Amino acid sequence: MKTEEIQTFSIAPHGGTLINREVSDLEKSQALKKAETLPSLTISEWSISDLELIANGGFSPLTGFMNQQEYRNVLDHMHLSNGLLWSIPITLPVNREKAIHFSTGEEIALKGEDGKIYGTLLLEEKYYYDKLEEAKKVYGTIDQTHPGVQKILEKEDIYFAGPITMIERPCHDPFTAFHKTPQETREMFQQLGWKTIVGFQTRNPVHRAHEYIQKIAMENVDGLLLNPLVGETKADDVPAHVRMKSYQILLENYYPADRVKLVIYPAAMRYAGPKEAILHALVRKNYGCTHFIIGRDHAGVGNFYGTYEAQELVGKFEEEIGMTILKFEHAFYCKRCESMATSKTCPHHQESHIHLSGTKVRALLRKGEKPPREFSRPEVAQILIDGLKERGGIE
Repeated sequence: MKTEEIQTFSIAPHGGTLINREVSDLEKSQALKKAETLPSLTISEWSISDLELIANGGFSPLTGFMNQQEYRNVLDHMHLSNGLLWSIPITLPVNREKAIHFSTGEEIALKGEDGKIYGTLLLEEKYYYDKLEEAKKVYGTIDQTHPGVQKILEKEDIYFAGPITMIERPCHDPFTAFHKTPQETREMFQQLGWKTIVGFQTRNPVHRAHEYIQKIAMENVDGLLLNPLVGETKADDVPAHVRMKSYQILLENYYPADRVKLVIYPAAMRYAGPKEAILHALVRKNYGCTHFIIGRDHAGVGNFYGTYEAQELVGKFEEEIGMTILKFEHAFYCKRCESMATSKTCPHHQESHIHLSGTKVRALLRKGEKPPREFSRPEVAQILIDGLKERGGIE
């Protein structure tokens, strides 16, 4: 296993090199035998998802969990020590009582809570960090009602740093058919003949407003990569397996099959608003996208960020991101226009507009009621209702 550079078709990965820190199939058996002899550390599902994205190049140019210098550079300046833009620290938290049993220079086997060895870490540094400072600089708040702040405060007190190697890919059942590494998506785009690809990030079901902006974007590119996040999310978000069903039925019925690809993004959701918007763009660049959509309150939660704050921050760094960023206004259905629209295209008053908040939509779904057709495709709404029934969430 080594860090490799692949031939790019139209857009280079962030930093110019697509990182590969995964052992080959031929090396896997021997690497696992060696890892079984190493001191081991059990890490969370969140950390396993970060391990995978470092290893498969999604987080290029990172080759491991950040040391203190990189951590400080990202927190204070939103850049790595080599000058590349990076907006959120990628770190490995460890319990302080466990941390004392490991020494720098030591190779450590990284286990999941299922006891399986997923990879190794060459421990180069251990350091303490200030949780409230990290929360303030990443999320812009220390309010504990923010799920990202809450997550930081729950984390262990020490970070381990060093390069990683992934031995075993995490299981992505029931989404295996939709799992591809950044190298594989780039190869797929080449085979399809796509030179311009727009990426769309989502942790929610796709409603008519999302569909509208995706299709506007598709008018200007060769294809759309619908790249839903399927890692850890907050408890009241729609579960990934339900969302994936809704994406599939939407694509089957309302999108041209030869111009859209559905591929999972196996990351944890950070809810960091503007800073996560930058991370999402950089990751999709690594997956091979040339364009990226940022709509209203991208990666936001509650009322912590302004409606277009993510667009404003990303706009300041668009040249460094190296992609075409497509910024969209809040879309709605206008009863007088009889179509989807935004404030840029519709002259009518708000009483003619249909746009429901996520809270209202969830309330309707919990009652087993479908949102208006103008807001959500009925097939999608039915899948969401059925999904809530499975969870016992119908009133």
